[in-house]
Amino acid sequence: MPEQTLQRAVTRMLRPLVRLLLRHGVAHATLNDWLKRLYVETAASDFSLEHRKPSISRIALVTGINRKEVRRVLDTPTTPESHREKHNRAARVIHGWRSDPDFSDDAGSPRPLPFSDGGNDFTALVKRYSGDIPARAVLDELLRTGIVARDDDDLLRLLKPGYVPCRSNDELLRIASDSVRDLLETIDHNLQGEETPSRLQLSVAYNNLPAPAVAAFRRLSRERAMALLTELDDFLARHDRDSNPDAEGEGRYRAGVGIYYFEEEKSDEAEN
Repeated sequence: MPEQTLQRAVTRMLRPLVRLLLRHGVAHATLNDWLKRLYVETAASDFSLEHRKPSISRIALVTGINRKEVRRVLDTPTTPESHREKHNRAARVIHGWRSDPDFSDDAGSPRPLPFSDGGNDFTALVKRYSGDIPARAVLDELLRTGIVARDDDDLLRLLKPGYVPCRSNDELLRIASDSVRDLLETIDHNLQGEETPSRLQLSVAYNNLPAPAVAAFRRLSRERAMALLTELDDFLARHDRDSNPDAEGEGRYRAGVGIYYFEEEKSDEAEN
């Protein structure tokens, strides 16, 4: 691939990221430090020679970073992330509330639940779908993010079909990082041109739409996307060992589908 073509493509990918970084006061030097670590870690994990432990010299050669800096990066510990486990546990509780007949009505809608009454209550739901996490901690998170509300009868009601922490900028950034990374992993896989099957990467867009059509499409896409994601969530939950310990098969994989909406006002100027 010509370097100029790659530069244009990467620049377009990074522009929204740079906008986000500037909005949050992240200077270029700080981003450079983050990128340096990423270069070193990725070279060590993905570009080492077969059956050989990655050496500092090899990493320096692949990344163009001098050996002293490579060693410094490798000797500096990183903080492990645990946000995905938190997200998965909350998502499993919500899925169980929607799909388990012990916690949903005859129409398949989630029932209002008491926090604890010794029966099929919220505490029992959390115990079944979130393991050893205290029910109070799960409830506090779902109340904080507006996914669950407590009604006048002190019953808990599920307001949204999935875990989207709209009141938490920190959590939204973490989930956004997973979404962007997953999309770029798919793009990288499809660009490698290997004999392995390509991964799903589709989109639809038009660039000369009037405002009323955009508003209608915004509503339509949300409704259809939510219906599809709910169907796919049900399938994955039936086959995920954490949600269904009886699921059969070998290996352990993470798989899913992401859907996102985009919109921008166009002008007659050149596209960036």
